[in-house]
Amino acid sequence: MDSTKELLVIALGGNALLNSKSKGTIEEREAAADETAAQLLNVLASDYSIILTHGNGPQVGNLLIQNDEAIAKVPAMPLDVCVAETQGEIGFILQKAIQNTFQKNDIKKNILTILTQVLVNENDPAFSNLSKPVGPYYSLEQTKKILDEKDWKFREDPGGKGYRRVVASPKPIKILQDKIINDLILSDYIVIAVGGGGIPVWIKDNEIRGMEAVIDKDLASSQLAIDLKADELIILTNVECCYINFKKPNQISLRDLNLDEAQTYYDQGHFSAGSMGPKVLAALDFVTNTGNKAIITSIEKLSDALKGNAGTIIHQ
Repeated sequence: MDSTKELLVIALGGNALLNSKSKGTIEEREAAADETAAQLLNVLASDYSIILTHGNGPQVGNLLIQNDEAIAKVPAMPLDVCVAETQGEIGFILQKAIQNTFQKNDIKKNILTILTQVLVNENDPAFSNLSKPVGPYYSLEQTKKILDEKDWKFREDPGGKGYRRVVASPKPIKILQDKIINDLILSDYIVIAVGGGGIPVWIKDNEIRGMEAVIDKDLASSQLAIDLKADELIILTNVECCYINFKKPNQISLRDLNLDEAQTYYDQGHFSAGSMGPKVLAALDFVTNTGNKAIITSIEKLSDALKGNAGTIIHQ
């Protein structure tokens, strides 16, 4: 047990484990996990304590479609249960890929996936402003039929694909398994946790209850990093760093930002809500609450970013 190692929380995107263009077969999922494990090998094998987190957008979307298609034969599960199912699924596939990569490279390290519940406030404003689209697209006729039976909310897709259910995306308050995760880290385990943002729960009458909601993966990762006083939060995405005027002729890469600079760019709307916005917000929360630095970069540039040679570094 070594409490002197630097603790890194590394947030993977759901698309790092299932490409949005994939059909979703187990072979595709395992191949994507194998590639991710290979790309992470140098960092995982190094002398850091590491927690991996991940998204589940494509996976939970597929599971909701399966629910929808099989509802005449098998009862559909609520959203919190679907998040739990994808935590187990992705955790198993990623954990197995990393174990196999360690075995091939004669690395003696242990890794464990933990089913993680994340506390949210039942009075969070997100529950009165449903904004997160989940599951399949429906026609107007299908949407009306569902509304006859369920108290769901729908939003029309601006691209004309149909209607999708929207759910709340509340702010994470606390990671309920933080002490268990910390004990595993102190015992030299690599831990996979808060998959898909964690299973959203609230407490009523001293009982834990699931919530029909989804939590942003990056905000949950930041909350875990804050709870455990991590040394660095690393958020991996599909670009090397953050930009202002992204994909415009006057695009500028952002390499080193203090809190004030990052907050100003965020407030000016340079980071969209559907992509870089939550990542920058998560980084701001982490740096504000710990005084430590956050890095936003791609998985290909992770090793360079840890040396300060790539990515966007946000600090005090």
